[in-house]
Amino acid sequence: MKSNKQKLCLLIFLSLFCLAAGYPGDWLEKKSEHFVVNFTQDEKFAQDVLDAAEKDYRRIAYDLGYVRYSEFWTWDKRVKIYIFPDRAGFLKATGQPDWSEGMADYRNKQIVSYVWGKGFVESLLPHEIAHLVFRDFVGFVGEIPLWLDEGVAQWEEEAKRKDMKALIQRYYQQDNLLLLSDVMKLNIENLKGKQGVLIRATRTKDGQDGVLFLSANNLVEIYYLQSVALIGYLIEKYGSNSFSGFCRELRDGKNVEEALKTAYPLHIRNLREFEDGWREYLKTGG
Repeated sequence: MKSNKQKLCLLIFLSLFCLAAGYPGDWLEKKSEHFVVNFTQDEKFAQDVLDAAEKDYRRIAYDLGYVRYSEFWTWDKRVKIYIFPDRAGFLKATGQPDWSEGMADYRNKQIVSYVWGKGFVESLLPHEIAHLVFRDFVGFVGEIPLWLDEGVAQWEEEAKRKDMKALIQRYYQQDNLLLLSDVMKLNIENLKGKQGVLIRATRTKDGQDGVLFLSANNLVEIYYLQSVALIGYLIEKYGSNSFSGFCRELRDGKNVEEALKTAYPLHIRNLREFEDGWREYLKTGG
């Protein structure tokens, strides 16, 4: 009964979205094993989204070692995707900022965007699905730093992976990487719109201490790039099963360092060894 009430509230809520934007309140549906796509027009795009979502889900579940838990996304627990007819209606109805192409509610497993959203199928959809899969794994109680959450989501934007790897290699060669201890505690939200030069510590390829002088935009870019590169290192170097174990340790209340130590006992005993191993991986072209 509770799930039916939640579904009814959601449909009423999104119907009001449509009415506010000048669209009919009736949503059409397309369903698959793990997703329900709700749309008001352009059935072909809705079908494309549904097909891509299933393909992304299976790939991401395999990457993160989540396959055995796939039944959590079936029947009444399927992820709901809402597609508005155009961007103007999406922005008006959701109140998202002008730059937004979509939004996700991770607790209620919902993704909202619009027809032919820029990069929606290629980037935004797998990004948000990865957030949902990861959060299903680790929950919302334990210590989950932003770099970890965003790193997982970016890693699953498969179309961008090659470019991201090339860019992190360039930053590594230029000695423009942040210390992991800085990444762990940095609050990116506080940097939005900040002016001036920001000073951050770094470590060079030969192990010497150094200093970076960065704009806020540069710092944010490096932060997000390192986040995805660290996740890529764990998955590519040690495999999905170990990463799945890492996620379970986080879910059970361990902090990042403790979870790494438990999931990778022969390779990572603390955050410094994690950082050293990652840098060695970059050195060898990983």
